[in-house]
Amino acid sequence: MSDSEGNQSAAGMQAMLAAGQAMAQNFFDALAKQHVAMQDSSGVAVPKLPMPESAEMARMQQIFAEKHVALWSSMLGRKQGVAAEPVVQVEPGDRRFTAPEWSESPVFDYVRQAYLLNAGFLKEMAEALPIADGRAKSRIQFLTRQYIEALAPTNFAATNPEFIKTAIETKGESISRGVRNMLGDLEKGRISMTDDAAFEVGRNLALTPGAVIFENELMQLIQYAPLTDKVAQTPLLIVPPCINKFYIMDLQPENSLVRFIVEQGFTVFLVSWKNPRPETDGHYAWDDYLDKGPLKALEVVRSVTRVKKPNVLGFCVGGTLLTSALAVARARGEEPVASLTLMTTLLDFADAGELGCLVDEASVTAREAAIGKGGVLRGQELANVFSSLRANDLVWQYVVGNYLKGNTPQAFDLLYWNSDSTNLPGPFLTWYLRNMYLENNLRVPGKLKMLGEKIDLGKVDMPAYLLAAREDHIVPWKSAYLARNLLGGETNFVLGASGHIAGAINPASKNRRSYWTSSAGPADPDEWLEQAGEQKGSWWLHWIEWLGQYGGKQVAARGRLGSTKYEPIEPAPGRYVKERA
Repeated sequence: MSDSEGNQSAAGMQAMLAAGQAMAQNFFDALAKQHVAMQDSSGVAVPKLPMPESAEMARMQQIFAEKHVALWSSMLGRKQGVAAEPVVQVEPGDRRFTAPEWSESPVFDYVRQAYLLNAGFLKEMAEALPIADGRAKSRIQFLTRQYIEALAPTNFAATNPEFIKTAIETKGESISRGVRNMLGDLEKGRISMTDDAAFEVGRNLALTPGAVIFENELMQLIQYAPLTDKVAQTPLLIVPPCINKFYIMDLQPENSLVRFIVEQGFTVFLVSWKNPRPETDGHYAWDDYLDKGPLKALEVVRSVTRVKKPNVLGFCVGGTLLTSALAVARARGEEPVASLTLMTTLLDFADAGELGCLVDEASVTAREAAIGKGGVLRGQELANVFSSLRANDLVWQYVVGNYLKGNTPQAFDLLYWNSDSTNLPGPFLTWYLRNMYLENNLRVPGKLKMLGEKIDLGKVDMPAYLLAAREDHIVPWKSAYLARNLLGGETNFVLGASGHIAGAINPASKNRRSYWTSSAGPADPDEWLEQAGEQKGSWWLHWIEWLGQYGGKQVAARGRLGSTKYEPIEPAPGRYVKERA
């Protein structure tokens, strides 16, 4: 290398260092301003963000600059038509840059790799921030990821070669379609993820036959019709989450958990929560949901079947509600159920996943002031929060596909359900956020009172089957495992593959993925995993065999739905689930 080339290289390196330092400083200054602007109820500002130590900062900037110099040199030395070895690799699972147009063009290849270098640098910086408060640090990492994903070159027409290619090939028609799609979504108030016209609850979703046999202000209780001549004498009551609609458990016949259970010879009852209306339902609190939800449903199930101790299943926050209701019953001296199944449920909120980083004293206090005594959290706002946790998959993918490329989303039942949002009453939500996510009170015996009873999960001592999902970002599996240390009875923990929904709704008919089991019951989840063995297929088959132990004797299927006291009101799935937010 000549002296002049060496000087140029050194100058380039210094320029890159300066650019990297300026970018990082400006970015985290902006985050710091946002962080400091958050006030708690007493008006005390959150402390400023500390920056990494100078030596660590210098090391990261040096590596960052060297990679940018290497990328620039690679682009300058690239020959026409010859692919160059990338300086930075796309992370596994990142589908944004898979189209060949990104690597065929030196310009777009540079844009792609420069973005990936910058994104990696900012993520590393966020990780290196010396913040002792884990929740605060997670929040900064979350905000960093939001900025990074929003500024990806895929999201902008000028820096997305796929947009340009499609526009040329369609002679501009893709642009016109994209504008129409965007205007349509503006009218809806949300981004379209699927073909909404392809699905309708009661037409091709939630089809398992049954009837609503009871209803009150907060829920309808569905009893499903038998599909076998003989059934287990002990019925099963399902309590889904009230933050979503129940038909995630009864999508279509081939992927319906409800239908699967009925086909296995169980009498199934299910709580269908009402979608709260701002003008009439904004006053309901946690205790109302316990009293008018699981506890009332159990009363009706016992009356209809004449079985004193049904089996019960709770999913997500439905599991938290159900377990709380059982704790109330035990505090009253009752023995309420024969067995308990919890699917992806938190009882110990010490690590509440990515949602937990968004809940702090300031945000909860603000919600309490706004809707804590009345009002609702709009379903679309809640849906936006969940989408932001996976913005590349649930936001930007559709911005690019719908608006830049002018595509129509494909029909997908799970995404239709995901877009069918529900409201939440303010008193219920704020109590839940403070006592579960913020203060983690449920795990402390006697700390909480519900319906006038002191709650002790140790008294919830019936046999329990706990299902978690290995890649769940809403209910981390290690946190779900901690329920074993709180419940008083024998527990069987099973770890499914995939995430919060795909891990739970894993149809036995397809028998895909896998799950992990172990007869050991250590307090530590990592220790459990070391001893667990992987089983191929759906955990549904493992669970239904477990549930069979508590089904009682085989009896003739009941010839009618409901009873003289609880006559059928309307066919399943009922009208509550059809109400839109």
